[in-house]
Amino acid sequence: MRNFSADYLRRTRAGLWASRDALAALDLPSRERVLDAGCGTGEFTRVLAEEAGEDCTVVGADADPSLLRVAREETGLPVVAGDALRLPVRDGAVDLVACQALLVNLPDPAAALREFRRVARETVAAVEPDNGDVAVESTVHSEVTLERRVREAYLDGVETDVAMGDRVREAFEAAGLVDVTTRRHYHRKVIEPPYGEADLEDATRKATGAGLADHETELRRAVGDEYDDLRTAWREMGREVVEAMQAETYRRAEVVPFDVVVGHVPERGFK
Repeated sequence: MRNFSADYLRRTRAGLWASRDALAALDLPSRERVLDAGCGTGEFTRVLAEEAGEDCTVVGADADPSLLRVAREETGLPVVAGDALRLPVRDGAVDLVACQALLVNLPDPAAALREFRRVARETVAAVEPDNGDVAVESTVHSEVTLERRVREAYLDGVETDVAMGDRVREAFEAAGLVDVTTRRHYHRKVIEPPYGEADLEDATRKATGAGLADHETELRRAVGDEYDDLRTAWREMGREVVEAMQAETYRRAEVVPFDVVVGHVPERGFK
């Protein structure tokens, strides 16, 4: 299981659920008990609670106590400490087990889904990014080329399947879930004048190389000593971005596809 900081999760999840149409298949208004597995800082837990309504109990679970503290403080929702492969919940205790950007960070997604199936009485759902199908446009041309190079290296160097795509559905079926459906949801992030504080922070992280350093281990695994040259080019690109922002000529759009996959638990006698 890969670990992430609270700041990283906030940056990458910001604005993801501006539209919630893709969550319709979770049938949240009908739920009484929902578990968000691998909840992190609780952004998705909050979305689930808002969509389910006051009559539903939504609980977040995560193995990282520091992230659970943030989730508890920022959402006010109940949380429990628990690994995705060993949830501290009895069989069939909740209507729905859901997760967001969790399976792509696990070495054996199907094992986690089998655990979710054990805990869920009716439904299991996962919202997973397809990091191999991200589209980027930028007025700083070197940004598009470098981001593609970094993304390809990251996909080669990471030790889990972060671009599962259709394989999410396959993992659901391998875990014994039935009537599996999938719907693609697009997270579009646009940076343009007037720039917000988060936009300025992103540019600074490019110029200092901090953003690249978040994935140094995976990148070095793929490109070796070339990482240092890549980091130099990345910082130069970041300085171009900062200069363009100062001139208010910088515009960037990124689209990350997420697959919302929903499966159902067979009769309890099913093995």
